[in-house]
Amino acid sequence: MQLKNLLNIFGICLAITLPSCAPDSNYPSARISNKNITMHLYLPDTVIGSYRATRFDWSGIVYSLEYEGHQYYGEWKSTHDPLVHEDIQGPVESFGGAGLGYSEASPGGQFIRIGVGILEKPDEQNFVWNKTYKILNHGSWKVNKGRDWIEFRHYLTGTTGWAYIYTKRIELLDDKPGFRILHKLTNTGQKTIETEVFNHNFFVIDSTITGPDFEISFPFNVTTESDLLDIARVEGNKIIFTKEITQGTIWLLLKGYGSDISDHRAEIINKKTGAGVRFSVNKRLSRLVFWATTPTLCPENFVELNITPGQSDEWISEYELFIKH
Repeated sequence: MQLKNLLNIFGICLAITLPSCAPDSNYPSARISNKNITMHLYLPDTVIGSYRATRFDWSGIVYSLEYEGHQYYGEWKSTHDPLVHEDIQGPVESFGGAGLGYSEASPGGQFIRIGVGILEKPDEQNFVWNKTYKILNHGSWKVNKGRDWIEFRHYLTGTTGWAYIYTKRIELLDDKPGFRILHKLTNTGQKTIETEVFNHNFFVIDSTITGPDFEISFPFNVTTESDLLDIARVEGNKIIFTKEITQGTIWLLLKGYGSDISDHRAEIINKKTGAGVRFSVNKRLSRLVFWATTPTLCPENFVELNITPGQSDEWISEYELFIKH
């Protein structure tokens, strides 16, 4: 049976012809490009997709982004399991803690993770963020693409009053090297969607080990009460590493930003290769975390959403790539 027909049977309607997959995998993928950038993405698929866990939204998984010979995303672990919560690449996003309806659901009942589907609540006291839950209903995905853009749309209707249409469109920029992610979440159910969404931003820049070769900066002076583990220090608006992370991770809850949208931006520079990226979001920053391990650096930026039935909310993330010579 052809792959395209197989995907349609399982609720994924693809409006494109699938290109060849990544050299080391059989995962469905797509490629977009312009004069500056070539981007490769994995596609949502309930059977053979690269990511089938329940933590992150399944759309917009960028496993390769090349600009002037520099690479910005990629595998950051030595193993990959599609059912593991963190085995994913790119500027991936996760909605709302336990998800919609978790707290009121009984064991065996249903709750929703946006961009994932309807999940079964097991007999447990609290939601486990890094657990992969049983998916009862994947909803349906539609994917369309052009030469330099791709759009994902997820339709989900539950039996407990929750329903939505979630659209994510990635466009490569014409006027400068970079791309933007346009999001729209429409509440088609009977209950208000009150949630938070964050972007993990799994940057893997030129396969350089996280350490003194990198510098992270923000438009405000950063403060943190988290343990810097003798790995990093905060200087004004910058996070600077004092040694390489050869094992383990660092997690910092950052403060210092205000309510102005202009604070919702960050910059990372790989001083060894000169490759850098700046990103910004046109919505107020509600929380900010920085997490890193050996090959990846992740400013995790959060926004709040409150969408009444019949209404929508939209936000745009923009990424600018540059080379510092």
